[in-house]
Amino acid sequence: MKPEVVVDYRNVVGEGPLWHPAEKKLYWVDIMTGRIMRYDPASGEHRQFFQGPICGGFTMQADGSFLLFLEGPAVAELRDGKLHYLIDELPEKPGFRFNDVIADPAGRVFCGTMPTDSGKAVNDGVTGKLYRLDTDGSIRVVLYDVGLSNGMGFTPDGKQMYYTDSLAYKIYIFDYDEATGDITNQRVFKDVPKDGGVPDGMTVDAEGYVWSASAGGGALYRYTPTGDDDRTIDFPTAKIVSSLTFGGAGMDEIYVTTIGGDTKAQNGEGSGALFRLNLGIKGVPDFYSRVGLS
Repeated sequence: MKPEVVVDYRNVVGEGPLWHPAEKKLYWVDIMTGRIMRYDPASGEHRQFFQGPICGGFTMQADGSFLLFLEGPAVAELRDGKLHYLIDELPEKPGFRFNDVIADPAGRVFCGTMPTDSGKAVNDGVTGKLYRLDTDGSIRVVLYDVGLSNGMGFTPDGKQMYYTDSLAYKIYIFDYDEATGDITNQRVFKDVPKDGGVPDGMTVDAEGYVWSASAGGGALYRYTPTGDDDRTIDFPTAKIVSSLTFGGAGMDEIYVTTIGGDTKAQNGEGSGALFRLNLGIKGVPDFYSRVGLS
């Protein structure tokens, strides 16, 4: 099955797709416009769910609310359509935002930062960090000097965590301790060839294979648990593939976000659209965050 366009909101930076297991709906964000969209595959209905500040990613809370990771960098709870700030601003330099986040099995959130103007990371070498937001609302740096913080995932046994630094063209793997949230023993899982596009968002399927979106390469790459190339899925109409997640009733539908709804002439008519494909491969639901919940 080839990738098909599900809906096209002409996202400028479509990112962070998440499947909501309870609602059986898909959510995703357009980072620079602060829009969050929702799609119901059962009915085919879709709409803009929320619009607010620049949003680099979000998680679903176990109580039904959402956590939004914003420019600032800041963190806010979205409940009943209203934002309630948990962190107004981190002590970063001005002009930073969160980029790509993931809840861990215990409900913490790993959240990376980057310059809001991505050119400062690419051209000026301005670095970001990886933070961990704990369930009690405290936040700490767990990794410094990140080129451009991006996609993360966990191995099926929950003992390792993957982490992407786009500008290093590397996907790293850490040992992960669910009891403490500590990540240790950083090593390279995959050196991504620079001629294949920039590694962006990622996920891990039920077999433990790693999927990485290629921003600029117009593709998804699937790697074995040992880091070998397994397969490539091309997106002929969307050059900047940004992220993916599994969803659907059988958790076998792959939903893919793309960038460039404002640059379709340069990056393809499907740029900025949400795509779907089914390869008979199953994923697993993302974890709920539990920040501030008793």
